[in-house]
Amino acid sequence: MTPLYDRDGWLWQDGDWLPWREARTHLLTHTLHYGMGCFEGVRAYQGPDGRPALFRVAAHTRRLLDSAHALDIPLTFDAEALIDAQRQCLTRNGLTNAYLKPTVYLGSEGLGLRAKGLTTHVMIAAWDLGDYVSPEAACIGLRALTSSWARHHVNISLCRAKTNGHYVNSMLALNTAVKAGFDETLMLDPEGYVAEASAANVFLLRDGALHTPEITSCLQGITRDSVIRLARERLGLEVVERRITRDELYTADEAFLTGTAAEILPLRELDGRHVGGRAGAPPPGEPIPADSVTARLQGLYRRVTRGEMGDDLAGYGDWLTPA
Repeated sequence: MTPLYDRDGWLWQDGDWLPWREARTHLLTHTLHYGMGCFEGVRAYQGPDGRPALFRVAAHTRRLLDSAHALDIPLTFDAEALIDAQRQCLTRNGLTNAYLKPTVYLGSEGLGLRAKGLTTHVMIAAWDLGDYVSPEAACIGLRALTSSWARHHVNISLCRAKTNGHYVNSMLALNTAVKAGFDETLMLDPEGYVAEASAANVFLLRDGALHTPEITSCLQGITRDSVIRLARERLGLEVVERRITRDELYTADEAFLTGTAAEILPLRELDGRHVGGRAGAPPPGEPIPADSVTARLQGLYRRVTRGEMGDDLAGYGDWLTPA
């Protein structure tokens, strides 16, 4: 795999375009030392006409601005300017399928917890992400381990903000699971209820209804919101947002994870229990059935993100912003 720094292209920084290989940040950049900053992950997909389009970029950009405001980081760029820069990032780099990472960070004028007198910087990079997981994993599902590392309590940090420093928590949990031979981790909130995976929201299906943790200690995912809308509006499913215990996932009919990079990934095993292991469920290692709710949502989501809007998906065109 080619290192991210070893490529040609262009990055956007504070309104200017920099050659990819010439991008530099000072070693005393405040965010590098304290994690005080915020970011987004945005996907772009090639449409039927061959052109790329950003998926729900307005929602992502609003969350970036909300995160900066919640962190009390002043920004001089508005949503329109940031969306335009993301569009240009695709065209300047000749990308049709891409992952973009707009990031807000503080400068190197000084260090310390007071974070005073610092400049605010914004950068946007875009590259071809490739497959987030193998096609086999997307079809068969992931094996996960419940983490001993709890997700942040709502009074510990800003759980609605997508903050750089938060992801130390996620990395601790994920690395522990991966070292134990699992693909992913499930994180609980401080009271022991299901929060989210390392960087994805969690859903379970039980008796024809879809359930997902309420937004308290987990991030309000944009893919999560997309799935809720598609499930309600296109599959006619009841979607319940509530507290969920880990044993409900053990006995779920189906379970899956959602995220911008992950899209929709089945969860086939948790803590050594086969999810959907009751009578009639596919055995471990077998692909999820094409008529399952997980597979149907995967198909709908794929069509929407790629601009394949038939009559059954009319009304979702505003989720796509052409480059």
